[in-house]
Amino acid sequence: MPNVYMYVVDRDFGFAPNPFHNMCTLATCKPDIRRVAKVGDWIIGMGGKRLRATGRCIFAMKTTRSVTFDEYWGNSLYRHKKPLRNGSLKTIVGDNIYHRVNGNWHQSNSHHSYPDGTPNPHNILNDTRTNSVLVSEHFFYFGAAAVEIPTTLLDRIGYRNSRGHRKFTQEQAQPLISFLAENFHPNVIYGDPFDFEAAKSRYSVKNNKITPHT
Repeated sequence: MPNVYMYVVDRDFGFAPNPFHNMCTLATCKPDIRRVAKVGDWIIGMGGKRLRATGRCIFAMKTTRSVTFDEYWGNSLYRHKKPLRNGSLKTIVGDNIYHRVNGNWHQSNSHHSYPDGTPNPHNILNDTRTNSVLVSEHFFYFGAAAVEIPTTLLDRIGYRNSRGHRKFTQEQAQPLISFLAENFHPNVIYGDPFDFEAAKSRYSVKNNKITPHT
């Protein structure tokens, strides 16, 4: 039976997950989820304190494919996911940023690079410790229009915001999946990411710090 992984989305730039170009992808951050999630599993991101969205769903994606970083980089199907730092907000937050050159990881100029565009080794180490990109062609993305989930429904599942992620069977989480399916159309971006206007900023896992674009 498929599993459902739920976690608190601390930052929502449209980078992780990236809901653009007709597919929702999780290519960076959350290496523990990317390591274990399989095709058919659901990933659900809930709002938390920083985004002032506790109890609200930011996104839900059913994994339809899992590919390596090199496959993600080299397949033309995902070319629009590559970042373009002088482009639109959607292209600035592109998450197709890793591939190997002579066995070494190469990081494109992106949200996970240093402010000057050079590779950030701390993010490289964290992101690539799981060589897997989760791809969904069946997803719900709400962003700043995050949908409030009835407390009774979350209580029924047994979900509470916490560090890391929570794992449920699909049977356990079916009330939430059904709630979304019955009230919303899939593959629709209902709202911009919470932090979309700060898309040019940079993030480093070393100190969990966001550096604004200047």
